[in-house]
Amino acid sequence: MSNLQKEFLRAKLRKLPLEPPMPLHAPHGLSIFPEGPDEAVEASDELPHSPLTDDSSSASSASSTGTIRPSNFHRPLQPRKKTNFDPIPWNTHFSSSLLLPTPDGSSTFHIYITLPSTGPLFVFHHGAGSSGLSSALLATSIRSLLPTAGILSFDCRGHGETTTGDDHDLSLSTLSQDMATVLSLTASHFGWEKLPDLVLVGHSLGGAVVVDVAKRGEFRDCVIGYCVIDVVEGSAMDALQSMQTYLSTRPDGFETVEQAIEWHNRTRTLRNPLSARISVPALLHPSPPTSTSRHPWTWRTDLSSTQPFWENWFIGLSSKFLSASGGKLLILAGTDRLDKELMIGQMQGKYQLIVVPEAGHFVHEDVPEKTAAVLVEFYKRNDRSALVLPPKMTAVKKA
Repeated sequence: MSNLQKEFLRAKLRKLPLEPPMPLHAPHGLSIFPEGPDEAVEASDELPHSPLTDDSSSASSASSTGTIRPSNFHRPLQPRKKTNFDPIPWNTHFSSSLLLPTPDGSSTFHIYITLPSTGPLFVFHHGAGSSGLSSALLATSIRSLLPTAGILSFDCRGHGETTTGDDHDLSLSTLSQDMATVLSLTASHFGWEKLPDLVLVGHSLGGAVVVDVAKRGEFRDCVIGYCVIDVVEGSAMDALQSMQTYLSTRPDGFETVEQAIEWHNRTRTLRNPLSARISVPALLHPSPPTSTSRHPWTWRTDLSSTQPFWENWFIGLSSKFLSASGGKLLILAGTDRLDKELMIGQMQGKYQLIVVPEAGHFVHEDVPEKTAAVLVEFYKRNDRSALVLPPKMTAVKKA
């Protein structure tokens, strides 16, 4: 461009009017991000739209706080997807639900089971106030990784559909004997001459029970390892002091089962809505005529009445966990739960520790796939059948 042309353009620009300042308020028909209260949108379950994943848009302007956009071009607001809180039946995750009576008829234990083919049998013991369906999603996740495995999960006394001569006796020795009885009844029911390889898994109170069973050694030849989920002696004893306070904050009942599922999800007692839809219904029963609750559905298990047994469950847990025979696995939701004895044992390599910080207390329900992967790997590491022993020296000399 020549100098003459440049001077001509400069002269034209000088004659143009100055650009008006940006108004303090957007003109009618325009809105400025972010929206005001009148335009607030209810949160959606879907991931927010990102220009980075849209080839037809620019990532530079829409992400700016001061971008002006015509309101006529707003995308239609999508209604929030309603979370489904409908119960899910047990048979979506187990092949059988059985009632196994004891020979004397004094007790009947309710079990959920999927039989193993050639693999191990994972035996799950739930925590206080829970039920055998607490491990439902975990069972399916284990089977997806190890199709030959079986899963046995049962309602302990005072919980679920199990009935005994004294449902209020929840001492550790009684619960341990019950677990041994369930294993014997299961073997008898299916005609097993001997039990398959066992991996014992217990959550909270259930962890104390499986450790006690392993320590007793009654199934020493079958138990290749045991896993405790989110309970250690030190933190458990400390937590007992505030347990009654926590229980007093729970509702004493619900109008519907769906409402109970929603409560567990909303309070993040269970962080996985799918697991809540499976496990929560078994925690409730229709209010009996003698109930003081005004709600149609109340808790099956009165956790407050179990207080006399709380210390009995956890005293000596760390010592037994470290000294019992078999592989040892501890899954925690946070390292702050470790007590001194377990910290020393961890430094000495006496057990495997897995921390899952994204989960709550119900680790196996919140992240069943991750828990299953850890358990399957734990089994493979301790599987005796995978060991290939070298030939004896006498056989080598003869050859």
